[in-house]
Amino acid sequence: MIEGQFSSRGELFFEIDLVAADGLAITVDALLDTGFTDWLAINTADAESFGWQLVDNEETRITAQGEAQFNIYEGIVSLAGEEFNIPVIAGDGIAEVLLGLPWLFTRRLVVDFQEETLTLG
Repeated sequence: MIEGQFSSRGELFFEIDLVAADGLAITVDALLDTGFTDWLAINTADAESFGWQLVDNEETRITAQGEAQFNIYEGIVSLAGEEFNIPVIAGDGIAEVLLGLPWLFTRRLVVDFQEETLTLG
């Protein structure tokens, strides 16, 4: 289980580790976006710097701004010490690391604003 934190606007952030192809792990704050239906989104330059393998390029996805083209990488994410090999959506315009809806099919999300409790476990 990992504990998260609320932003000043009530957004849900979790610290996760992104694991490079050489095994180096970088801790980042990732925004949980339940409207995002893929596992993880990241900027293309960051995906390439991790040495992740490109699986597919120019795949079309529907975003809030309409259709857009993204590259798909095979990435490694570590949550609470457990590593996951997942498809990662990468694009030049992605400013924040996004965690998507599929995590909620494998993890229990607890959000209690009054108690200031946020966990994904």
